[in-house]
Amino acid sequence: MQIETGLTGGLGLLILIVAGLTLLLYLVPVRLWVAAWASGAYVGLLDLIGMRLRRVPPGIVITARISAVKAGIEVTVNDLEAHFLAGGNVVRTVNAMISADKANIPLPFKRAAAIDLAGRNVLEAVQMSVLPKVIETPKIAAVAKDGIQLIAVCRVTVRTNIDRLVGGAGEETIIARVGEGMVSTIGSANRHKDVLENPDHISKHVLSKGLDAGTAYEILSIDIADVDVGENIGAKLQIDQANADKQIAQAKAEERRAMAVALEQEMRARVVEAEAEVPRAMAEAFRQGNMGIMDYYRMKNMQADTVMREEIAHGGDESPTDPKR
Repeated sequence: MQIETGLTGGLGLLILIVAGLTLLLYLVPVRLWVAAWASGAYVGLLDLIGMRLRRVPPGIVITARISAVKAGIEVTVNDLEAHFLAGGNVVRTVNAMISADKANIPLPFKRAAAIDLAGRNVLEAVQMSVLPKVIETPKIAAVAKDGIQLIAVCRVTVRTNIDRLVGGAGEETIIARVGEGMVSTIGSANRHKDVLENPDHISKHVLSKGLDAGTAYEILSIDIADVDVGENIGAKLQIDQANADKQIAQAKAEERRAMAVALEQEMRARVVEAEAEVPRAMAEAFRQGNMGIMDYYRMKNMQADTVMREEIAHGGDESPTDPKR
């Protein structure tokens, strides 16, 4: 019994020792500690244990610190750990600082961390500062003073402005401002041929406006890639205006014709109304003795003679003035 008890106790002690060593090796990454010590970027064991407890991957932080120290950049473990806990990309930030240092671009850790936390790729920004980027604008249509449309495409060479990277406008703003400047320059030209002869006037005029103000980039050059002649917008506008004037004139003429027809109908109505008063006037003349029966018969004979003459003149056809109609 004593032997079995001793074996059981020894086995339990062995399990405790193995569990303790496993926990210790997990809390203290010995390989990382040795690598940091050998690289001159010493990190204390308590700092490594604290990273584990704060759920910060020691491999990422230690690797980034070793890279920075080997490149001659001093970055503390606390700064790297705080940047990771804030949601930043530690490795990319350190690589950006190393690239900036090799290119003689001042980029302290706080600024690099702020750029990274702002959602911008700080490493790409540094690379663009060294190797400028070419942005090609879409086809931009503008009309010169002579009414001819020109369609132009330009290439804008920009590099990153590190000081304005946080809070600065992006590529879309650059493209919009360059397009606005191109439209303004072409629109101020008297003839489209002047623009075709000297397309560099567009780039010079646009570049002189300081379009990179408030943006995260610095414009190095603006080059016209292509200029094509489009439609004759001036002629089309004149044709449309002439058609509109024609329709307006036709509408006014139709209005005057309708008024004339209405006036004619009104005058005919007045004539019919006046003719309706004739029998009444004749009756009144008979009553007052101003007209005799012979006068009435002479008037009827005259009307019959008039109808006969009209029938003879029209070839025997019924006269339009026939009272029987």
